[in-house]
Amino acid sequence: MINRVVLTGRLTKDVELRYTQSGTAVGTFTIAVQRSFKNENNERESDFIDAVIWRKAAENFANFTGKGALVAVEGRLQTRNYENNQGQRVYVTELVVDNFSLLESRAEADKRRAENGQQEQRQSNQTGSNQFGRSEVNISDDDLPF
Repeated sequence: MINRVVLTGRLTKDVELRYTQSGTAVGTFTIAVQRSFKNENNERESDFIDAVIWRKAAENFANFTGKGALVAVEGRLQTRNYENNQGQRVYVTELVVDNFSLLESRAEADKRRAENGQQEQRQSNQTGSNQFGRSEVNISDDDLPF
């Protein structure tokens, strides 16, 4: 059976890079993929696809991308389930990434990072800090630039 997925979109936040107990790198992220048609309000909507990437590719992907990065990813859809702390069965469908391509130049990426940093600085000045010293940001999906 064929199970191949190719997506082009922007990362909604930085890749969350972790390591398993055996030391294997695993990165998780969400990619926003704009639909090819407009809705009744003449606006394009986006789908937000959860993804996971493993091993050295996860480390490279985390190091060379960031929130808003334009990327292409290729992989397969996988469904898994687990029991949460409340004893409920939770089902997850995600893209397991095999290959990726960076679709913006280093200059574009640096500019985006600088703009994101300025936006985050302005937002932290406008919002209070929580008990962990991190700023809370209230933003809706409609406000995302992608």
